[in-house]
Amino acid sequence: MAADSAIDGKTLDFEEYVRARQDSLLRSARRLVPDPVDAQDLVQTALCRTFPRWERIADKGLADAYMRRVMINTRTEWWRARKLDEVPTENLPDASIDDGTEQHADRAMLLGALAVLAPKQRQVVVLRHWEQMSTEETAKALGMSIGTVKSTLHRALARLREELERTAYGQEHVEGEPGEGACAA
Repeated sequence: MAADSAIDGKTLDFEEYVRARQDSLLRSARRLVPDPVDAQDLVQTALCRTFPRWERIADKGLADAYMRRVMINTRTEWWRARKLDEVPTENLPDASIDDGTEQHADRAMLLGALAVLAPKQRQVVVLRHWEQMSTEETAKALGMSIGTVKSTLHRALARLREELERTAYGQEHVEGEPGEGACAA
């Protein structure tokens, strides 16, 4: 009976730690692996490996450091275990070199479309998507309510979509000029 209560106490202690630190652990994992799903798997694996050794961590204030080390070691194991097999093929793929021209053109088109937005809309889009701030962080940074950020972002993205479609299909002509649906008589 005493062993059961010791195990329950260990479990409760570990559960409290996980609940309190799970966001921080996930952020640390996201820095180690690029894919969010892999980051969640990394945290889960590290927690599974740490639980049996939880009692050995004398200073629970160092539990985060212990967990980060377990995550780093786990990620290293995954990296070493990855398959590096070559797949033989009859035909070699075309060797093309990406010079970044398309990326620069896309960026220029996007910056041009951003210029169409109102200043507040542009600020919300940049903070949310370029700076990758959360809705709450964006609201705080701009002194807006969360609802205002969401509605402003929705309208801004709709306007950006419209502008990008317009410029992507070359529909930049002025109404009334010869072109689609107009007669050039």
